[in-house]
Amino acid sequence: MNVIIELIKALLLGIIQGITEWLPVSSTGHLILAEAFWPFELSEAFTELFIVFIQVGSVLAVILLFFKTLYPFSGSSAHRHNSIVLWMKIVVASVPAAILGILFDDVVDAVLYRPWIIAVALIVYGIAFIVIERMALPVKTTRLQDITFKQAFGIGSFQVLSLVPGTSRSGSTILGALIMGLGRPVAAEFSFMMAIPVLLGAGGIKLIKSGMAFSGFEWAALAVGFITAFLVSLVVMRALMAYVKKHQFTPFAYYRIGLGLVILVLVSLQLL
Repeated sequence: MNVIIELIKALLLGIIQGITEWLPVSSTGHLILAEAFWPFELSEAFTELFIVFIQVGSVLAVILLFFKTLYPFSGSSAHRHNSIVLWMKIVVASVPAAILGILFDDVVDAVLYRPWIIAVALIVYGIAFIVIERMALPVKTTRLQDITFKQAFGIGSFQVLSLVPGTSRSGSTILGALIMGLGRPVAAEFSFMMAIPVLLGAGGIKLIKSGMAFSGFEWAALAVGFITAFLVSLVVMRALMAYVKKHQFTPFAYYRIGLGLVILVLVSLQLL
């Protein structure tokens, strides 16, 4: 095994994670496909852990980027109140996916991690984004503090869809947020924040289940992927928030459909 080559793979997967976690294009789907074409020369169990754990790096980027908004122990009493209520809404939004994720985590890993399933999910939700954008649904909510608990739970229910690889956690939550009446910028922001408990929980569960009996190289690979995902996520989230202020999500929808069709062709040719 060439250690340098394997660390380069970890770096590339970290870049893919940092980009695709926040764009509505499915980070897990991209990571699985990348690893399928250029796999680690490591155990399958470690690779599955790696793909989930580097998402925690992306979550830390969210915490840093929105620290002032999310940190309730500074500022005025109004800020503290808004921050605490926002956390309550994030928790409410996380409940559906957390429950089903814990119950069906092993089933999802065993049954749904298939290239053709990823392809179908990419295409179906790409079409859904095009339909929703063309419907031009009325915008009721443009600020985080105006999101209701009902909206938060509704968006969280859409997040359950992301248990299917290829769906995209950010894609499902942003789609749900648009349907629930949120404007694009606030939909993206709330989607970012919803990732905190879900991805921290998923990464923690995977790490505990692994027993953490890794070699020195495996720890190094985790560190490279983790740090890379963190740094790239900071850049991508800022860019996406600027983009959605003036543009629709339609380009991402066409990308999803195109990628899904490419994957189906590769599967039919038995190249994937």
